[in-house]
Amino acid sequence: MAADLSVKLTNRSRKQAIKRLPPSLDLPATSDVDDVKVAIARKAGISDHNRIGLFDPTTNKTLKDRKALLRDLKLDELLVKDLGPQLGWRTVFLIEYFGPLLFHPFFLGLRNHIYPALYPYVKDFVPMPSTIDGTLSVSQQLTFACVMLHFLKREFETAFIHKFSASTMPVANVFRNSFFYWAVAGLLAAFEVYAPFSPAARAETFAIDALGLALFCFGEFMNFRVHYYLSTLRSPGGTERKIPHGLGFELVTSPNYMYEILAWIGVILISRSPSIALFISVGSMYMFTWGKGKERAYRKEFGDKYKKKRFVMLPGLL
Repeated sequence: MAADLSVKLTNRSRKQAIKRLPPSLDLPATSDVDDVKVAIARKAGISDHNRIGLFDPTTNKTLKDRKALLRDLKLDELLVKDLGPQLGWRTVFLIEYFGPLLFHPFFLGLRNHIYPALYPYVKDFVPMPSTIDGTLSVSQQLTFACVMLHFLKREFETAFIHKFSASTMPVANVFRNSFFYWAVAGLLAAFEVYAPFSPAARAETFAIDALGLALFCFGEFMNFRVHYYLSTLRSPGGTERKIPHGLGFELVTSPNYMYEILAWIGVILISRSPSIALFISVGSMYMFTWGKGKERAYRKEFGDKYKKKRFVMLPGLL
């Protein structure tokens, strides 16, 4: 096929310059961003085209939509960078969510060995438990069940439900992304919740547990429904966006975040855990930022066809 487009290529970083980067490329008119990456990788001798990062030379922003046609972007020059070894987004999320699934059974299984050895060092700072190696309270048992169900659901959705607009991310970033889940929702929360002197161990109000469990079940069920619905709006391998309706989308931009927060409020009520409260508080800040980005993207792409939302994820609050 004859070339209909010509694009100039420039290394974005001198320190990480692609040595064999061609000065320009001639491409068919139907070429999208992914096609450009494949062509550059072939010319530069790079085996994985996902390593290639493309940037707008004017705004310096990355070209995120890998299916966007180059002719529609109206760019005759691109900045190029080698992003380094890549890992699939699906794999990244599977790794992130595995941390809590590892630490909670670990601390639960070894609690009769860990906490008796630890208690002499912290006895002046924590309430006296009735027994150091006693049985789990109802709140501790429910917390374990909720945390495990939540992250098993996340793993299932990642493997079978979610569709990703980006194919990969730099391998180095997986450590940064996973740290929050592994350290806070995993190590810190598990270490605290299953201690015989934790608030969950001393909880005695079943009505609070029942309310928390109801919120958790409702939030998780609705969150799953939203995730499944969103997956039906995108074609296999596609990056197109459609305007979502129902399931809370008339109230907020991202009802999946709304339902997730409701579910975690339920876990906080059951566990009485400061660590879990910290986890969802920090997580909510990230979700708010992501939701704001989605709202901007909807308004930019669909204009007047999209009903603007006042709130991103919590009606009347955020």
